[in-house]
Amino acid sequence: QVRLVESGGGLVQAGGSLRLSCAASGRPITTSTMGWFRQAPGREREFVARISGSGDTGDYAESVKGRFTISRANAENTVYLQMNSLKPEDTAVYFCAARLRRGSGSLSGDYYYWGQGIQVTVSS
Repeated sequence: QVRLVESGGGLVQAGGSLRLSCAASGRPITTSTMGWFRQAPGREREFVARISGSGDTGDYAESVKGRFTISRANAENTVYLQMNSLKPEDTAVYFCAARLRRGSGSLSGDYYYWGQGIQVTVSS
């Protein structure tokens, strides 16, 4: 019942920034943990960040700590991922996910709903 649509991706040079947005429609998601994941060519989908329903708690993969910031605007049912100091290894398709079905939100199987994914490419 929840539809997620990512936006804000694109091509940037190393050291640049992008802000991804994930807009949700349907059932409200304001009380649920949401996450960002990414999948690079030839690799498995990996955890990037998660945020609590209240927005008080954010967690990050070690590879993005200090560079990425997850936030949410619950009134608009939107979650963001601010990505700074981008590196070529950040190149991937990024997905947002919503509504935990199990676990704590650090695994892809923890979520019921997923966006279609959006490409982020960082040139060297």
